[in-house]
Amino acid sequence: MSDRYLSLVNSPVGSSIASRVGLPRPVVLRRYTPGDPLLPGPALLGGAPASPGPSLRALLERAGASVVTSPQEGARYGALVFDARAVAAPSDLAAFPSFFSGTLRQLAPCGRVLVLGRAADGADVTVDAARQALDGIVRSLAKELKNGATANLLLVQDEASLASAVRFFLSGRSAYVDGQPVRLDAGTAPDPADWDRPLAGRTALVTGAARGIGRAIAEVLARDGAQVIVADLAAAGDALATVANAIGGTTLHLDVAAPDAPEKLIAHLRTHTAGLDILIHNAGITRDRLLANMSPEQWSSVLAVNLESQLRIDGALLGSPVLNERARVVCLSSTTGLSGNRGQTNYGATKAGVIGMVRASAALFAAHGDGTINAVAPGFIDTEMTARMPFATREVARRLSSLQQAGLPVDVAEAVAWLASPGAGGVNGQVLRVCGQNLVGA
Repeated sequence: MSDRYLSLVNSPVGSSIASRVGLPRPVVLRRYTPGDPLLPGPALLGGAPASPGPSLRALLERAGASVVTSPQEGARYGALVFDARAVAAPSDLAAFPSFFSGTLRQLAPCGRVLVLGRAADGADVTVDAARQALDGIVRSLAKELKNGATANLLLVQDEASLASAVRFFLSGRSAYVDGQPVRLDAGTAPDPADWDRPLAGRTALVTGAARGIGRAIAEVLARDGAQVIVADLAAAGDALATVANAIGGTTLHLDVAAPDAPEKLIAHLRTHTAGLDILIHNAGITRDRLLANMSPEQWSSVLAVNLESQLRIDGALLGSPVLNERARVVCLSSTTGLSGNRGQTNYGATKAGVIGMVRASAALFAAHGDGTINAVAPGFIDTEMTARMPFATREVARRLSSLQQAGLPVDVAEAVAWLASPGAGGVNGQVLRVCGQNLVGA
């Protein structure tokens, strides 16, 4: 469903009216199209307490960025990249206002702020205090940015996935990811032969793929080169076939909550593929009701589809040779699982449970041929479901983010595709929020 308010305030007349009366003025976000430049302008590179080394500049240039290291009067920067990996004391943080106070005004619309740091590790209290401060700086800065710009934090414990992460967070693929920290650890994370098709040669399966976010995920995975199996209930057969035909994929009728779902899935993979490289747990349902009024069936059905099915399928795959080495599993959680939401105790339980499952399973998938498992937690996304909400409720929810608009299914799909890529091998057991820096129910 289109955002009419967004369209209005980006028209000449609507923009003038919104400016005069002080209404929110969200901009149309910069989203990825194959062949697009990485950034809408040069990247200004800085660091503290020491200047960043030449390797970071070289990495940015290989990604397609034009890099400058000295502020230039009148320039419009596509990104401000700040290397804070050497921060070791609170006094080192003074370099942030020195670097950003003037240059933020030169950030182009839909520009990117990307801060590189290290995670607190418990070895030194002073160092940890300074490192943790980066999280507060980036989250706060993200709320100050305007015109569709975003700020995110990479905690670089190992550089294996740094090239892939930098490309994702600077590009239009991360349009609705804002104010988020991601930890980059050691892992097998080879660069693809073609950065525009990083999933070439890989087989992916997406559950709940007949419509909405699932369909968008299937489309983006196929665009990035994967051979995609789209799975959904038999009742969704026509819609599922439409998706498969559009992306050159194949179909699998699968009720993920059925007792035989893991065996049926594995049998299909044995017969029709050379093994599974990417699994996207997207299938999910809602049965919203206040807990005082919730029936046992409304509770158990949501638990069965949204959480228990993933546990059973993952367990079966980990014990099966059809799961290839360096497999990527991405699970759909929700910001409701992080903050709660009225009338969704069953749904919130499952989405929080998915996060627990991902964290606890990370070591198991790493042991299975350097695989990974991660979660994506969408916030308010414009879908058929949200289109049925009351108008006023929907409009308020759309504006309650730093980007002052809802996300689109493709925004979730882009994050899923990055976590599913070979280059994200250093990201494991983590949750990436795709919420425009907003928490439903918070």
